[in-house]
Amino acid sequence: MDVFVIGGTGLLGTGIVRRLVAAGHDVTSLQRGETDDDLPPAVERVAGDRGDPTVLRGVIRDATPDVVVDMACFDADTARDAVEICRGVADRYVFCSTIDVYHRPPPRNPVAESSPRNPPVSDYAAGKIAAEDAFFDAHDPGEFEVVVLRPWNTYGEGGTLVHTLGTDSSYIGRIREGKPIVVHGDGTSLWGPCHRDDVARAFVGAVERPGVGGRAYNVTSEETMTWNQYHERVAAALDAPAPDLVHVPTAVLRAVAPDRTRMLRDHFRYSTVFDNSRAKADLGFRYTVGFEEGVRRVVSWLDAHDAVEPWDADPLSDDLAAAWRESTDAFVAGFESGE
Repeated sequence: MDVFVIGGTGLLGTGIVRRLVAAGHDVTSLQRGETDDDLPPAVERVAGDRGDPTVLRGVIRDATPDVVVDMACFDADTARDAVEICRGVADRYVFCSTIDVYHRPPPRNPVAESSPRNPPVSDYAAGKIAAEDAFFDAHDPGEFEVVVLRPWNTYGEGGTLVHTLGTDSSYIGRIREGKPIVVHGDGTSLWGPCHRDDVARAFVGAVERPGVGGRAYNVTSEETMTWNQYHERVAAALDAPAPDLVHVPTAVLRAVAPDRTRMLRDHFRYSTVFDNSRAKADLGFRYTVGFEEGVRRVVSWLDAHDAVEPWDADPLSDDLAAAWRESTDAFVAGFESGE
């Protein structure tokens, strides 16, 4: 088929485009031209800003795709513009949403696609929910089918590894050197990274498979772990010493480092497990890249591109760890002495 990908040069988009080409599809990628992409030579690249409906209308008209895959829609207005432009041209629209649409904490685990979406956990989530609704409103079986995929923490070559204080690659340096790693809470909340090659397989299924229109699909890890286990497994994958984990309450981290803990506020503090059974049954989703193997791939890519920051590029981690340990020791000493 002719597949038009909006946002095909991002971390996940690159994986999707590669799998589509490998499956024999003709792929056109709309990109701003600001990124040195790593897409296959067979991909037709079109420069333009999808935020300009005139641009999108022109390139869709020229490409006349069978399917559009949208990796870069974040609100209802953009979704409605895309529907108006693509309906009557494309037969199917595959929208990349997110598990952020689910209200958290969820009423029960594992979280299925029917789990409540409101109230939104963040402004980003509210925009994605509104976009989903706009696309589902446009779903027309046999004429303009809509498929929505909801990934979780997608990682892979070209990106980094998340941690409590963000995504900076100095985390890898700290793990390698055995330096303190700040962990929110007691480290037992749950997290589940999924390599982009596995997530991309589900998107190819959403492009190819009949009978999947009008549905949403979780596409997440099958290897959920605690944050303590996450850091331990990163260290094991890199043959590093056992990590020096410093547990700091989430409320304290939010108070002293609000700019570094937005992901903690919206994501990391919640324990969630997602049900992927629908994607496995309908889209051919499979979890094949084990976490340690994925970590090695990511870090190997970063090393090859000289992109691992030194461990001391993040002094906040050391300052937080030292301050928390000092205050905790003082509290314990004062309590034991009766002061």
